[in-house]
Amino acid sequence: MTVLSIVGIDGQRLNDHIESLAKIGQRPDGSLCRLAFTPEDIQARYRVQQWMVEAGMQVRTDAAGNLIGRYEGEVADAPALATGSHIDTVPSGGRYDGVLGVLAGIEAVRALRDRGQRLNHPVEVIVFSDEENTMIGCQAIAGTALLDAPERYQTNVDAPIQDCLEMLGGSWEQLATARRTDLAAFVELHVEQGIVLEYQQKTVGIVQGVVGIHRSRITITGQANHAGTTPMDMRQDALVAAAETVLAVRQIALAQPSQPVATVGQLEVSPNAVNIVPGQVTLSVDMRDLSPESLEAMTQQLEQKLDAIALKTRTKIAIEPLLYVEPTPAAAAVQQVIQTVCQDLNLSHLHLPSRAGHDALELGRITAMGMIFVPSADGVSHSEAEYTSPEDCVHGANVLLQTLIRLDAILP
Repeated sequence: MTVLSIVGIDGQRLNDHIESLAKIGQRPDGSLCRLAFTPEDIQARYRVQQWMVEAGMQVRTDAAGNLIGRYEGEVADAPALATGSHIDTVPSGGRYDGVLGVLAGIEAVRALRDRGQRLNHPVEVIVFSDEENTMIGCQAIAGTALLDAPERYQTNVDAPIQDCLEMLGGSWEQLATARRTDLAAFVELHVEQGIVLEYQQKTVGIVQGVVGIHRSRITITGQANHAGTTPMDMRQDALVAAAETVLAVRQIALAQPSQPVATVGQLEVSPNAVNIVPGQVTLSVDMRDLSPESLEAMTQQLEQKLDAIALKTRTKIAIEPLLYVEPTPAAAAVQQVIQTVCQDLNLSHLHLPSRAGHDALELGRITAMGMIFVPSADGVSHSEAEYTSPEDCVHGANVLLQTLIRLDAILP
């Protein structure tokens, strides 16, 4: 009899715990507001800590406020197999985003404990602090936190990051101690937050990596003028130039073989009056892809397009970089293990990138990383309408458990 046939998580308990945690921070419309460092966040962390203890884990909080449950392994000093996610939400979030990965990790450990089993490696379940905003938790563990720039971490509460970490039992002064060099691998289970799995009628997504991001601000300066008295061929219309820029961003993304995404999500028009030719427009551009070469090519192509648009519309166009995040590929060996587990469990699956950021983005910089996606109904997330079926939650948790077991067998 194989390990796969005798070990499984308690699906009823997993879904009961998801519902229990959803009551903390729930608003009248059904959405959740559980911002990091708020009383609701602290209450939820306390409940998760209780479940970790019940699962047989030792629990600690590191300097970054990460809540870490540890189930010891058979081999002394073996590096840890880590899993987990976050339990903080956006201001109007759903009940599965982040939470599923944390609670499934706890259930995976409990499944081992209930059967008297230990892996060779210790298993850690991590609740990362403030994933939805500063990502201070995962950055501290990865060693990428800005130790000399606390002002860069603007929290969603009226308190500096130093005070916020102290609320959780952490310490900004000791933040460097949260860095880890003893992780054998990190595997994060998460709801897809997109529609691909549902559209393709697949149960599991095997994540190829977390995309990188190029984000910039474009300012287009023309000449504000009377909408009635300025002939069409004499205008310096900033909004016309902006419209061409929006289309150029779309065309650039569609032309790339790596299938990136690119979005203009913000526009500010000045003077924004019905009878005035727009004199200035500021807009945002967000480009995402797994390929750093593709991201660089897209950025260069955009700059060339902007030069041509400025000449055509007789405007001035300036581009200001705002954010550059390197993509993080998932380890090929971890992807292969997840695929093998899906095949053994007879679960349909496909490979896809994660185009949203996750704690795995940072963890993948220091250890072998993998992610497991399960479907999001209608692709909806960060909303009270966010939904993943109880069956899919259980499927994802079982894939996580078996992935940890198989990684334990092949990793040093």
